[in-house]
Amino acid sequence: MVKFYSSSETYPYPFPAVTLAYFLRYPNPYSTHVVSTDTIARHYDPELQRLTTIRLHLKRSKLPAAVLKLLPRSVLGASTGGDTQSYILEKSVVDVKEGWMDTESRNLEWTGVLSVVERQKFTRPSALVPEDAKVWQGVEGEARRHGFINFGGSGTGAKVEDSGDTTDVDSSVTLHSHIGETWKKKREAAREGAVDDEQPQKMGFLRSWGTQALQRNIEKIGLTRAQRSQPNAREGMKVVLERMREGGLVAVLEGMRQDRDAILAGRPIPLKARTGHDDE
Repeated sequence: MVKFYSSSETYPYPFPAVTLAYFLRYPNPYSTHVVSTDTIARHYDPELQRLTTIRLHLKRSKLPAAVLKLLPRSVLGASTGGDTQSYILEKSVVDVKEGWMDTESRNLEWTGVLSVVERQKFTRPSALVPEDAKVWQGVEGEARRHGFINFGGSGTGAKVEDSGDTTDVDSSVTLHSHIGETWKKKREAAREGAVDDEQPQKMGFLRSWGTQALQRNIEKIGLTRAQRSQPNAREGMKVVLERMREGGLVAVLEGMRQDRDAILAGRPIPLKARTGHDDE
């Protein structure tokens, strides 16, 4: 049993800017739940001119009340208030020469309950590369360190010019529940007396639903959450791109620093930080 969601978006920014913004999108005012991002592997193929990156994101969130009604908190690793954290593994492949980037993100926790895989395809309308584009040469500034062309001025770095170029993004989310397999193991553990008092009662309730009904409900809840999160993901990208347009890479890094400080301090992020403009 699988749930599927897809969407498309066109950003009014050139391909190098959008792909760079993807790597610099955390933190932003629309992703305050992302605690940290670490690059764990990176490889550049000089023959194919492709950059492969693997990153690990740590996210904190509050589980939907509907999930907590179905499953014990001990299974989900949630606090009494439903707060939990999870690691997301992200793999991306960028081909600046051909003008595309493929990404895939998947959860590493609760895969026995619900596996969530998000894929994105970034493409530029034209496959042509500017003659003066210098791809992955040297390590000057953050843009080159992330493997993108240096398309900006010298002072701000990677500043986006209004060239009229666009970038298309196709996104999909696939959700698959394996709840039956997980609870089979839990029932075996219950017979051996290796689970707490809450779980046998929950398992009896779950058995009354049936495995397929449980899977459908878990997948439905996950799909609803994925649909609600997509607009915020797009708005977060737009914040980074607008900062890049107005102040180049320096503005992006400064915005990231301010957002991170606000998140750690538990302060709301003002509208100016979200849009790059003063409150009206």
